[in-house]
This record gives sequence, structure tokens and C-alpha cells, in this order.
Amino acid sequence: MTFDSWKKREDGKAGKNRRRYPAERRVFAGAVLLTGAFVLQTAARNLEGFGQWYAVTVYPVLVGTFGRFFGIFPFSASELGLYLLLLGILWYGIRHIRRPAEIVKSGFFAASLLFFLYTVNCGVNYYRDPFSSYLEIELRESSVEELDSLCRLLEDKTAQAAELLLEDGSLSPDKEERKTFPALAKQAMEGLGEKYPQLKGYYPRPKPLLLSEILSVQSLAGIYSPFTVEANYNEDMTAYNIPHTACHELSHLRGFMREDEANFIGFLACINSDSPYFCYSGYLTAYVYAHNALYRQDAEGALEIYYSLPEEVLSDLSANNAFWQQYEGKISEASSRVNDTYLKANSQTDGIQSYGRMVDLLLGYYRSQLAAE
Repeated sequence: MTFDSWKKREDGKAGKNRRRYPAERRVFAGAVLLTGAFVLQTAARNLEGFGQWYAVTVYPVLVGTFGRFFGIFPFSASELGLYLLLLGILWYGIRHIRRPAEIVKSGFFAASLLFFLYTVNCGVNYYRDPFSSYLEIELRESSVEELDSLCRLLEDKTAQAAELLLEDGSLSPDKEERKTFPALAKQAMEGLGEKYPQLKGYYPRPKPLLLSEILSVQSLAGIYSPFTVEANYNEDMTAYNIPHTACHELSHLRGFMREDEANFIGFLACINSDSPYFCYSGYLTAYVYAHNALYRQDAEGALEIYYSLPEEVLSDLSANNAFWQQYEGKISEASSRVNDTYLKANSQTDGIQSYGRMVDLLLGYYRSQLAAE
């Protein structure tokens, strides 16, 4: 064997070792991350008080770290990350197409990292004390009459909020006004934190997706990213949805993951805001949930209240229905099924129906308001 041939053989062995050892380290690192995630998930599900302790001690530190860093970017870092991830998967798959074991090992590490980030920034928080436990309200089954009264009250509040906006011209904000919504949502949540200490803390500005149609085709108004600790919203939807959605997503940054409670917190943030658009958004969103609940019990009564809304508000609701109807189809149905399964897997036993439980909180809230008068 010549020296040159021996050197080539040894270089080949070294190259293989260099490829093997990083791959093995990725598998080891992935296993550590996956084990850590499962330990935290198990503790949250089985150790009483662990989820609450984590949500009020560990998670705020993560929000202050991840949230502040990714809050520097004026765009949604999670959206950009999604596009880069998809491109990276394509590039890596093509480059290593002859080494499927390498693809599997790298894929295992990436999946483990994402699951770990999901667990520490979201998953454990599903097992914290609910926001309703901090409120002096009575949650119980309500009568149709109480639901009817709630609808009429919210109809009146919505009409008043709409009237204030119509004095300045329109219920629909222009582009410049919409640009103020992220800052106003941050202010609204910070203001609510002064009233409810459980909501006090750092809030980044919520961000619209550059390609909001990604959310539209899934019938999603917004999404919280546990990978970047960002609140994202759909900028294409009817404007009245945006303030409430932005505050809803920001509430997840305080560890309140239940969708009914995020809806309710978003409502409280909006109606306590100084912005007329936010007040309108909060009351109209709450009215829609209450109306849908009443319609299932008393369709005639619900329609009577519905048609007593101002004509401009009815036009807003019609525009909203038309917007979402254009995206109805197999993709939105599949997305709803995935979301339903996800919520059920995280102890929200009624899945996507949990969004509607906001009505129980509204009823309890207004009962307490009446009792205090």
C-alpha cells in the first residue's frame, strides 16, 4: 500500500467519524430534551400545585427573557422561523438524501427541541390555577332568562360603544389607526394588570402575521407561539376582531392557557381600555358568544335582540361572517379537528367548545357587578 492510498483511507475514516459523532451528540441532546419535557409534563399532571408554582415563578422569567428578545423584531419571529424551518427541512433532506439515518437523527433532535420549548413555555401552564379562582364570582348553571338578560345588556353596551365610534365617522379603523392596535393592546393588558395582580408583568406587543391567510384558512383569529413567546393575530379579518384577539393572545403570556379564560381576560382588557375601538371590540365579541349561547336555547328571543343592534353593527357582523365563510372547507375542518384534539389533550375536555365557556364567566361577572351595586 502506498503512502497516498493509506492517507486517503485514513482521511476517509476520519471523515466518517466526524459525521458520526455530531449525529450521536444530536441524538443524545434530543433524548435529554425529550426526557426533561416528559418529566415536567408528568410533574404538572400529577403533582398538586406544581403547575401553579411553575406558572408564577419559572414562566415569568421565560417570558421576560424570550419575550423581550423576540420583541425586538418588528415582525413575527415565529412566522419567519416557520418559513426558515420548512426551507431548512427541504435543503437538509435533499443534501442528505443518501443518508436517511442522518435525517432521522437530526429530525429527532429538532422535534425534541420544539417539544421542550412547547412544554416550558406553554404545556405546564395548562395545570395552573384558573383565572376564575382569583375572581369573586359565582360560576353555576344559568337560566335562559339570565342568558337573555346578559344578551340585552351586552347589546346595549355594544350599541353605546358603536355610537361613540360613529360620532367620529366609522366603525372601521383606517390603516394608520390599525397600526396603533399592538401598542394599545399592550397598554390594555398592562392596565388590567394593575387591577388584577395575576396579570401583572411584562408584555411584548402583539404582532400581525405578514401572511395572515395562513391563519384564515385554518379559521384562526390569532395564535400564541410558545417557541418565541409571541402573541400573533390575523390582520386580514374584520377589524373589530383584532383588539380582543390581541389581548386574548397576550393573556397566554401570563400563563392562562384555557381558551375561555383568555377570551374573558381579553374582554376585560378591552372594556377597560381608553380606546373606543377596544371597547367596541370587547363588547361585540362578548355579545356574539352570549348570542350564540342564547340562540341554542331560545332562537326567537336571540333573533329579536340581534335585530335590535344598530344597522352599522349588523353590517360589521355580516362582513365578519362573509370573511370566514370564504375559507370554509377541508383545511379549516382539519384545523378545527387538530385544535380540538390539542385542547382535549391539555385537560380542556370539551375541546374547541371551551372557547364558548366564556359565557359562564360573563354571567358570573355581571352577577357580581349587580350584587355590588
